[in-house]
Amino acid sequence: MMKKLAVAVATASTLSFANMAHAEEFDTAIGKIDSSMTVTLATDYIWRGQSQTDGAGAIQGSLDFAHESGLYVGAWASNIDSEDFGGSSVEIDYYAGYGGSITDDISYDLQWATYTYPKNSSIDVEEALASLSLYGFTVGAKYAYDPSSSLYTYIGYDFALPYDIGLGLHYGLTDTKDPLDGVSGDEKYGDWAVTLGKTMLGLDWAVMYSDTDLGDDCAYSDQDSCDANVTLSVSKSL
Repeated sequence: MMKKLAVAVATASTLSFANMAHAEEFDTAIGKIDSSMTVTLATDYIWRGQSQTDGAGAIQGSLDFAHESGLYVGAWASNIDSEDFGGSSVEIDYYAGYGGSITDDISYDLQWATYTYPKNSSIDVEEALASLSLYGFTVGAKYAYDPSSSLYTYIGYDFALPYDIGLGLHYGLTDTKDPLDGVSGDEKYGDWAVTLGKTMLGLDWAVMYSDTDLGDDCAYSDQDSCDANVTLSVSKSL
């Protein structure tokens, strides 16, 4: 259960490569609960194809609790570029949801999440997520409703390669009501990513190639933040 939730959370909120969290199960008065904590070092923080650290490295961590019923809550944090985020150098995400399996090959996830930015709460975002995974494919939609509305739809496919290497393919489409650069231009853009991952020496390693079709509509101070990027990461469960 917890590994599936970790993949869902990572895909929904931040990275296109998934952090495989180790779960520890314990009994409580309300039933069994899985807990997990993961720390990640990455050469960049990519969100929907865009760098959130202006090309700099990222230190990230998550803490998750999942009840045997399928309910879960968690938090995730990462450093970000303060110039691009109005003085905030940290992003902290909180989420809660319900996930489960229909069959061994079909599962679903419903989630609410809030993205917070200390020192600049005016850019905090709340959104709802629904996704369905079947036979290696995942399709989902995220609707941001506060402070403004936007819709993010995505599709991904994960499968195993020889030598215990995982390959993930991802495409997403962002649809906003306002110009992407805040002034003019398109209201939609696409992002895509190809990820290779492998567990070695007790660590989860990943390399991801990502890009967008934003072009001149990039809203960040450095236009390179919306260009093609190769990101390396290593994760450890504690």
